[in-house]
Amino acid sequence: MALASPTAPRRRTAAVAAYAVLAIVALAFLAPFGWLFLASLSTSPTLDTSIPDEPTLRNFADVLTGDNLHSLANSLVLSLGSALLTLLLAAPAAYPLSRYGRRFGRPILLGLLFATGLPVTAIMVPVYGLFVQLDLLDSVPATVLFLTATGLPMAIWMMKNFMDEVPISLEEAAWVDGANGLRALVRIVLPLMVPGTTVVFTFTFALTWGNFFVPFILLIDPGKQPASVAIYQYFGINGMASYGLLAAFSILYSLPVVLLYAVAQRTLGNAFAMQGAVKG
Repeated sequence: MALASPTAPRRRTAAVAAYAVLAIVALAFLAPFGWLFLASLSTSPTLDTSIPDEPTLRNFADVLTGDNLHSLANSLVLSLGSALLTLLLAAPAAYPLSRYGRRFGRPILLGLLFATGLPVTAIMVPVYGLFVQLDLLDSVPATVLFLTATGLPMAIWMMKNFMDEVPISLEEAAWVDGANGLRALVRIVLPLMVPGTTVVFTFTFALTWGNFFVPFILLIDPGKQPASVAIYQYFGINGMASYGLLAAFSILYSLPVVLLYAVAQRTLGNAFAMQGAVKG
């Protein structure tokens, strides 16, 4: 008769403790969302908002105006444009680092890693001066290009790691059949990297969607500014704010990213599982 392992109770205790800590962390993150939900349904919300006696959707109706919808559309243009352009540039940039970067690959990767940690606020003054000199200020395409440039280092780093997991033998078979490097990348490597490209796209889209500082500096016309800047209108002077409208607009502003994560959840899970299996 097999005896129970003496370490089993310890493992159960450790698992219970880990889940308890995760539950506390989850509650800490969910508490602000609870305030947003209650404040958005209240007629006179404050920082001490409680469950409203008469819930109303008036705050949502008030923020669903033409200007706010236009700002959400601007956010979609900036985020989609930046995410798609980042994917288009990151894939061919990561390919030689993954396949041929034996001599200079490490310095380049370290340079990319350094670039990912460089705060965008540190370069905004010269960037603003450059935009003024080139007459690109208040230009949506130029802002998309700059957002793409700021997200490329991390995208290339991530894309290279995912590309490493595609066996080079598959490309060699394509080369034997007469395919060149670009065709092998498009026909062989990228289709096998759908989880990785989904991760990069989701990361870049969410990063651009929540970016306040760059469009606030580079886009002057209120009609071109995204929702991340438009939400500032609900903060009054001297710390006063329209909490109900702010909460309703915050919920609407968060929905696209939440929906994107929900749609890509299975693909993201496969990508992270693939990374974990390789590291193991």
